Amino acid sequence: MTVEVKVEVEETQMGEVSISEEVSSKKQVVQESKPTTVQKSSSYKEESNFLSDLKEFEKKALIDLKAKLEEAILGNNVYKKEEEPKKDEKAVEESAEEKEKAVKEEGEEAEKSTEESKPECAATEKEGEKEETHEVVVEGKSTEESKPECAETEKEGEKEETHEVIVEVVDRDISLWGVPLLPSKGAEGTDVVLLKFLRAREFKVNEAFEMLKKTLQWRKDSKIDSILDEELCVDLSSAADINGVDREGHPVCYNVFGVFENEELYQKTFGTEEKRSHFLRWRCQLMEKSIQKLELKPSGVCSLLHINDLKNSPGPSKKELRIATKQVVGLLQDNYPELVAKNIFINVPFWYYALNTLLSPFLTQRTKSKIVIARPAKVTETLLKYIPAEEIPFKYGGFKRENDYEFYGDDNSVSELYLKAGMTETIEIPAPEADATLIWDVSVLGWEVHYKEEFVPNDEGSYTIIVQKGKKIGSQEGPLRNTFRSNEPGKVVLTIENTSNKKKRVMYRFKTKKSPSS
Repeated sequence: MTVEVKVEVEETQMGEVSISEEVSSKKQVVQESKPTTVQKSSSYKEESNFLSDLKEFEKKALIDLKAKLEEAILGNNVYKKEEEPKKDEKAVEESAEEKEKAVKEEGEEAEKSTEESKPECAATEKEGEKEETHEVVVEGKSTEESKPECAETEKEGEKEETHEVIVEVVDRDISLWGVPLLPSKGAEGTDVVLLKFLRAREFKVNEAFEMLKKTLQWRKDSKIDSILDEELCVDLSSAADINGVDREGHPVCYNVFGVFENEELYQKTFGTEEKRSHFLRWRCQLMEKSIQKLELKPSGVCSLLHINDLKNSPGPSKKELRIATKQVVGLLQDNYPELVAKNIFINVPFWYYALNTLLSPFLTQRTKSKIVIARPAKVTETLLKYIPAEEIPFKYGGFKRENDYEFYGDDNSVSELYLKAGMTETIEIPAPEADATLIWDVSVLGWEVHYKEEFVPNDEGSYTIIVQKGKKIGSQEGPLRNTFRSNEPGKVVLTIENTSNKKKRVMYRFKTKKSPSS
């Protein structure tokens, strides 16, 4: 005869400590107001992150997203629940058999104990004392027996049963790019981060929320928060460089694809799926380094400028590069939304347009609107629209040289003038004292001009000294730097004659270094 003993525990025994954090929040059901169209940013300047500057539908979307995020974080619903590992079917069956056997044995012991206690129970009933009743189900029939010792036996059985107490700890410190995400914390950068996801999804709250959750899950699974501490085996320092800022203060990252023309480096980077995986991780690390230079708050600079140099880059015939490029584009677009203000492609060869056609379906319209393309002859001119000449590297027609400490602070600023067709202009660099060293940089966009340098003394009785003979400078010439040490007061005169039929843009800067003895 089998016996089932049903025990329901509604309260934990005294002495047990249960730690649980109850978070009550009002659930608001709101319908998203969907704008008919999303306006593109016509200006290069970043869109405002101040709440007062947002449109009404944008404010509403931000408020709704913050409410959903608050509820998700406090409800521990941001990350996927970790599933317990499945047991073997055999192990499950064996466990079920053991439990069934234990229940049988427990039932037989209870029945035996009941029979042994009948005399005592009967005696107790005759005395008229009322005892606690306990319900035992035997083959579907219920019997009530007054038996103190039986109750004690069953209570001992209850004590032997173990009950797991699940303690759920709410992680209120979830953050992204160093910014706390729990809206009720009131962090200055929370709105900035959430607006990036909203703008990436055209202010559709549910889509932005899902994108944010996927990004957080990806970062957790890929251990992105600790990626800056990793020493990756791939040496790609020549392939990318974070160098200077643009006119709006955005950090500039130069991606140089021409280094992969080297077959050895190409194979080391893209040769196998594992190597491409290392490359993607290196690219994530570079992005995280770039983000550290941002100031994620409404008044700060919150995005980057990317310059992609395609000079000597392997063409689309390289299958591995195509695969890696597609993966990088998807990874950055899905997990780093609105962190790149502009993507400028320079030295673009003809094959790029074919590659762009392949990648275009994977790009959002908003991403496409941020792409700028410059052919080799227009590189410097294009970069100057976004970056000041003193911040553009020398190899791209700017005045910034590696390990150059001649110009800094106020001396670093560049002056400009425009030279009409057929006209001549002079730039004068004063040398008010003897034994002074004059240093200057000069460049003309597209050159095609006649240029000379000479020192003219203040003393009319002294001779003019030719520093640089007059010569015609071709269109491929980069910026020029020269120095002159004067033995007497005077000035260096730079003469530029525009022999072309186009207006020319002239950039220059100079400084005077006094002799140490003076």
